[in-house]
Amino acid sequence: MLLDQESFYRLLAWLDPDRDLAATKFEAIRSRAIKILIFRGCYEEEDIWDETVDRVARKLPGIEEDYVGDPGRYFYGVAKMVCRERRHKPSTPVPIPDPDPTEPKELYDRCLTTCLDRLDERERKLILEYFKETGRAKIDTHNAMAEKLGSNIKALRTRAHRIKKTLKLCVLECIERNEDAAICGYI
Repeated sequence: MLLDQESFYRLLAWLDPDRDLAATKFEAIRSRAIKILIFRGCYEEEDIWDETVDRVARKLPGIEEDYVGDPGRYFYGVAKMVCRERRHKPSTPVPIPDPDPTEPKELYDRCLTTCLDRLDERERKLILEYFKETGRAKIDTHNAMAEKLGSNIKALRTRAHRIKKTLKLCVLECIERNEDAAICGYI
């Protein structure tokens, strides 16, 4: 379910009648929930949060009249359950765009370069530094990066995973577009 505007406004009204204050409370709940999810080792915290909001919005008509207490606790409980469900459900792996021996390596390199250029500068620097080292130097680099970013190693790993996932999809699409162009005689 994608949350529509009416459901979102109803959710905000449940948090507080003043919409500005409700938005502030919502953001505080979201921020705390994300931290809790990361602490629990739920690395898809943004997706889990989105699913949590959808579920709370669906349940809201049945609970808003009788619910007593901090609505944030309800959000945290739902987020915890979604996290637990995700752990027990096998995830669908993103296909890794390994260079195919039949494809020219130049195409793969060109696509990777193009996709790296599409990232914003901070993401590009982070992902290049993240995968620069190997062995013990890699661990030391990751620890230094996390400290520099003012976060922990799990949060760094999550950020790198998201950027890598974006790059993989971009490279696959680029290779596919170029293959289609070659088949049609454009290359």
